[in-house]
Amino acid sequence: MPVLPVTDRQEFLSRPRAQLAKGPIAILFVEDGVAVTETVAHHVARGFRHILIMSELQISLPPDLAARVTQLRHDSRRPDAHVEGVNAVIAAVPAGTWLYYCFNAEFLFHPFGESRSVGEMLAFHTEERRGAMLTYVIDLYAGDLGRFPDAVDLDNPMFDRTGYYALGRKGPDGHPRDRQLDFHGGLRWRYEELLPPDRRRIDRIALFRAEAGLRITADHRFNLEEYNTYSCPWHHNLTATIASFRVAKALATNPGSRDQVGDMVWRNSHPFGWNSQQLMDLGLMEPGQWF
Repeated sequence: MPVLPVTDRQEFLSRPRAQLAKGPIAILFVEDGVAVTETVAHHVARGFRHILIMSELQISLPPDLAARVTQLRHDSRRPDAHVEGVNAVIAAVPAGTWLYYCFNAEFLFHPFGESRSVGEMLAFHTEERRGAMLTYVIDLYAGDLGRFPDAVDLDNPMFDRTGYYALGRKGPDGHPRDRQLDFHGGLRWRYEELLPPDRRRIDRIALFRAEAGLRITADHRFNLEEYNTYSCPWHHNLTATIASFRVAKALATNPGSRDQVGDMVWRNSHPFGWNSQQLMDLGLMEPGQWF
């Protein structure tokens, strides 16, 4: 497989590019070599027009996938690396462009995604006067850490089918923010003592429209409060899910946690089916008015 050429991020984003002219565009932060090809292939199949890989690693992809990808030099392994990368793309694309961001070994699912593209869904979401979409990050993990010491098993992953909850989100004045909640569950809940408090939420505004002055923050929220809401005031809106091995991988491999994790499987573990219907059936994403 050919190695992707690495382009200077600032130089690439400083001038108009055909790859950035129209969305939806995916931004993929590659932190290590785990499941990179699978992550790219999944999001190409979902219908993203182009994928910007942010990484300094040497990445090889099959030619058919490489044609849909541009790799930009970016240190994706430092803390909060998504902030600078996402904000740079927001500033470079036309206003109104739909963007999405994730990390390697993360996979986007949206309602009825097996028959409808992400572009079709976002066109509908735009008609509902929404500029962003809430996504829940659902942890995937291997059922046997002896066979998969990095906790990544793409063929037979497990996830938690219960144990998710939401808490009201308060503003600086101590009052609840309108249509905003902090969501919890999965491995971040079961192993919360191994994670800092600001890393325990599972909500992420991963799909959003670029807008002048828009900025993402380290906690995966935006400086425009309406972008952080789960729905509009008059009815429920679409939500999506990111099935992610990222937390499992970190817990299983980081020196500070790997000896305390043991077996990630518990009584509420369930095989992950790699389809949107399963996630909707369990209430882990909302179809809203999307028929």
